[in-house]
Amino acid sequence: QKDDSQRLLESFNADEKERTLMKNKAEPYTAKEEMVLEESESPLNSNITAFALKAKVIYPINQKFRPLADGSSNPSLHENPKQAVLPNQVVETSMSGSLGSLSQGDKEDCSSSTTIHSTTSDDRFQARAFLKVTSFPEVLTCESFDVKLCLCSLTLKDLMLLDTELRKEKHVMFTQVFKIYLTDFHRKKKITDDLLKKILLNQENDFEELQKQLDSRLQNTEMSGAHNSEYQTLEDLERKEREYSEHVIDNMEAFWKQTDKAQQDFLDQSKCSSAKATKIMMDLTEKMIAVESLLSESQDLQAMDIQERLFNWELMVKMIDSLKSSIPEECKGRLNIVSNILDHLTVKNNLSVRQKEELLTDLHKAFWEQLAHYSNECMQQSKDLILKRLECRVKKKEEFKRRQEAEQESLLSKTFLTEDVHNFLKAYHELLEKHWQAQWDLEEEDDCESTEAVTNLYKELYSKASHALAELVTELFLQTLPVVTSLSVRECELLKEEWQENLVPQLEKWQNHRQRRWKLFQEQLLQEKELWITEYALSAVMQKHLSEKQEKIIQGVVSRLGCLSDKSVSYILLKHRLLLCSVLRRLAFRRAGMAALARMRLSRKKSLLQELREQHTLQKGSSLCQDEDQWQLQKAVESHIREEEEKLEEETQETNLEFHQQLVTEIQEALQFLQQHMEQVIGQTLLQYARGVAEKKSSDDGQDFKERLVESAVESVYGTSNNINRLVQNYYQQLGKITEGYEGKKLQHLTSLQAERNERIRLKNKENELTLEEKHTKGLLNVSSTVHQRIALQQKKIFTQFELQQQIRLESLKQKLLGLHCLETEFENQLKEAEQDFVSELAVLTRVPLTVKKKPSKRSKPAGEKRNSKRQTFQSSKSAERDDSHENIQEPHGTTSGLCREMSHSSHEGETEPRKNSKMLKKKGSR
Repeated sequence: QKDDSQRLLESFNADEKERTLMKNKAEPYTAKEEMVLEESESPLNSNITAFALKAKVIYPINQKFRPLADGSSNPSLHENPKQAVLPNQVVETSMSGSLGSLSQGDKEDCSSSTTIHSTTSDDRFQARAFLKVTSFPEVLTCESFDVKLCLCSLTLKDLMLLDTELRKEKHVMFTQVFKIYLTDFHRKKKITDDLLKKILLNQENDFEELQKQLDSRLQNTEMSGAHNSEYQTLEDLERKEREYSEHVIDNMEAFWKQTDKAQQDFLDQSKCSSAKATKIMMDLTEKMIAVESLLSESQDLQAMDIQERLFNWELMVKMIDSLKSSIPEECKGRLNIVSNILDHLTVKNNLSVRQKEELLTDLHKAFWEQLAHYSNECMQQSKDLILKRLECRVKKKEEFKRRQEAEQESLLSKTFLTEDVHNFLKAYHELLEKHWQAQWDLEEEDDCESTEAVTNLYKELYSKASHALAELVTELFLQTLPVVTSLSVRECELLKEEWQENLVPQLEKWQNHRQRRWKLFQEQLLQEKELWITEYALSAVMQKHLSEKQEKIIQGVVSRLGCLSDKSVSYILLKHRLLLCSVLRRLAFRRAGMAALARMRLSRKKSLLQELREQHTLQKGSSLCQDEDQWQLQKAVESHIREEEEKLEEETQETNLEFHQQLVTEIQEALQFLQQHMEQVIGQTLLQYARGVAEKKSSDDGQDFKERLVESAVESVYGTSNNINRLVQNYYQQLGKITEGYEGKKLQHLTSLQAERNERIRLKNKENELTLEEKHTKGLLNVSSTVHQRIALQQKKIFTQFELQQQIRLESLKQKLLGLHCLETEFENQLKEAEQDFVSELAVLTRVPLTVKKKPSKRSKPAGEKRNSKRQTFQSSKSAERDDSHENIQEPHGTTSGLCREMSHSSHEGETEPRKNSKMLKKKGSR
């Protein structure tokens, strides 16, 4: 810090010399007056002035915390020493100090500074406290240095409020849509009154608990780090925004889990069929997708309105700030004209130097004290006025809220059928939008009226200041000068007329300066608007890319399953789209908040750079004829401005990169939630599908026939040990041949696939390497190719190889699954044929007069087998990875194997104990 301060002090001294040289040529009378005033200062004031000239270098422009020449803005010299001052906080001072300091020329020196201060102050900027405001009118009484921070914090507050309102709207819409479907079931006598009330009550309690948890977390976040409730720092604001986003994403995750739970409980208790349950869940998901679409469209429009309102706020604040700054500037210029006239009298020996000093001192003291009194009155009137208007605004809002809640309750109390869900969603959303627009119009109207009222107060202050100064100058020329000097009254009247004549071109000059400043500010605001539009477009492109990528991923996952029905696949895709819309909408809020935080972090340097540009433009336009020194000085200032612009651009890129990396991290966390939730959805869908297939299979297996066959075979006297053993051995031999043939075909199929895959990888890699080598050679031959381009080319090569291998691997897996599916289908048909042959031979052998199912032919599959083919595709994918499909496929035929073992065992026991082994055979056969 010491080295930084020394460097800046040297730069400041050099700039001071250049400015002093320019002033001596442009304003000789002003220079003489300041020289005489410096000579007449007391030793204490001289020391303070010297200290101020050194100390103000390391303080930002317009920061009234720095010590000034008269010490009025020094916090240690205030009349209220007991008032607590926050670290690095601009305390609210009376305008007497700042306006009084202008009499010593401090503001001119400050405004002409061309140095943006060191990064030591920048590092402390994030920890600098600024006023915590809740509405725009409060900003009108803030310090000018805090205005940008306060306005951006209001933008963040509006975004948070919009997020809360849309989240509440989503919860209400889901509750009402779910209630409509429950009521429809109740009307059709599928659920009872008690069950309907129980489901609705449980859902309402669960949502209330979620909201309580979110409110508690947000309250803890708001209270953490809040040492003073009236002030906040940028660092705390960034932390709160980050934690708020985390809490909201957690709440969103819990909400969707709770909705899934409510739907599943309803379907379980209503005992509807699987097809009906799938249809209801798809309908609910489609309705919530429509809700998310409405909310997303409304969010985009209202976020644009919030940003547009920020620009309007800046215009209104700039208008008042321009009026406030013009008062001391013009008064100082009027006093300078008086000083120049008195200098002329001193040169003509009509007035001594001491007399001139005394007259100027008395005039300055009387005027600045009177102006300070008027300024304090104006400030207090502004605060009282804004306080009253805010109280009226709160009352109007409460009245609006009661009326809006009544309208919402009236709409929600109406009865809607399932066919009218879309009409309800549209009507409810339009009603809330109308309420939001009404509240928005109320706030904008009140903001404009408050700004106009404060503007009128400062116009009145300007009139009072001008009138007071005119009276003091009249008294000086017409009453004091005739007594102090030997001039006649007529000569003094001529001096006053000269003062008025000299004042006219100065007023025109100040008016031109204000118009130029306003034009420069409008140009800067237009650039910020264009930058915001560009960021918004990039955000939309990024969101679209993310959406397309996620949809491609989920479609790939579903296509690899290959065992689900079309309705199940549609439900999974709809569920993914719903969750993705919700996640992307939340991330859009977060991106807008980060953009506001980035502007707040860069606001200080942007303001200082804009001030330098304004000063340079005004100085360049005020002096058309320039000598060599002035021309060199302007060139140096322009070079300095370009350097600061480059530094600002570099810092902007670093800040944007930091926030972008943070956003990417949060996107990954949100997508992790999306992936986990979709895993549960897919798993639940697969489980329901497997249960359905198992139910159909168990009904088609002919289990009753086998059990009756076991009982009859045990009780039959025709089955002997030898013929049953021979029958069982023949059946086992046939199973062994079938299994051996299946394993051989499977091994041959996998070997051929592996060889084909290796060959394809080799050919593709060779072709890809040749293509990339050509591009790489062209890049190396190109003189303009850089290291970054070669690195990017190498990365592209690696990514291309990886994607190629992934594509070949997926194609190979598909072929593998298809081949294994065909082999397993053939294997299963052969096993069923052998089973039917064995059962038929056993029935003939034991002379059981039972009807046996017709054997499936080799050219056709049974209906049950066709239904199970899709399921076998999913099972084969797992068996192919584990290479243990032999055991898995033999397992369904354990019933027949058990039957064979029981037949063999009963033949050894003989025919004397058929009843003894009957129960045991029944048990084992059924198992």
